[in-house]
Amino acid sequence: MAELRDTFNRTIDYMRISITDRCNLRCVYCMPSDGLRLIEHKEILSYEEILRIIRIASGLGVRKIRLTGGEPLARKDITSLTSSIKNIPGIEDLSITTNGILLEKYAEKLIESGVDRVNVSLDSLRPERFKEITRGGDINVVLRGIETARKSGLLPVKINMIPIKGLNGDEIIDFARITLNSDYHVRFIEFMPFGSRGFWSADKYISRDEIKSIVETLGALTPVRVRKNGPSKYFRFKDAQGVIGFISAITHHFCEECNRLRLTSNGKLKPCLFSETEIDLKPALRG
Repeated sequence: MAELRDTFNRTIDYMRISITDRCNLRCVYCMPSDGLRLIEHKEILSYEEILRIIRIASGLGVRKIRLTGGEPLARKDITSLTSSIKNIPGIEDLSITTNGILLEKYAEKLIESGVDRVNVSLDSLRPERFKEITRGGDINVVLRGIETARKSGLLPVKINMIPIKGLNGDEIIDFARITLNSDYHVRFIEFMPFGSRGFWSADKYISRDEIKSIVETLGALTPVRVRKNGPSKYFRFKDAQGVIGFISAITHHFCEECNRLRLTSNGKLKPCLFSETEIDLKPALRG
């Protein structure tokens, strides 16, 4: 079996692929109030181009694919892509990161087309605050989508929250409580200074250790092993059904265990989240 290794002898078996830069929300930390300059449609990789890249990657040892955006469920005929990906020899795991707005509509179709699990980005459980953060989103639509995903078998459903001072930092406990009586994976992600479109500042940042200390006011946390080679460190409250994860990209770099490549919606291959190094694959695909 082929195995892809980098110069640090890390096995690379995971690829994150952004299939669109479009999104149906306008979150304050992701999109400026005056909007973003979108990539021209002709520059976005077609499904066939994406599949070609995955076939090549699979031949080199990539086994896991995650689709992201933008909002991946907003791209037309998404399930035709997921079905084709899962039929590629060597691909063992297919997942999607979504904001949840379209999850209720697509959950069962995603399962049927071969998707194994979903991550849902959710930064508030309070209706008015959620509407403010997303500039118009309906929290109830997302919560229904999360429950539909769980019932459909897209397991484990992971809920990703980015705690930000002055925005939603006072909801850390509320998110942690979710795991007490349900089998969701709630993951707290440090607010990173890139990709935040100028919204990031040091006074808004909450470290992993601060977040963990707040969570521990609910009770002691016991380390648990969920999946290897991932950036999240997992814990569980005693007798809790779900687990809590911490992704500390700033204070506790996960570089040592990194196993992934990233592909942008316009065909740029990025070997590192923290580097500006990228390789444009479009000339090779379209030449």
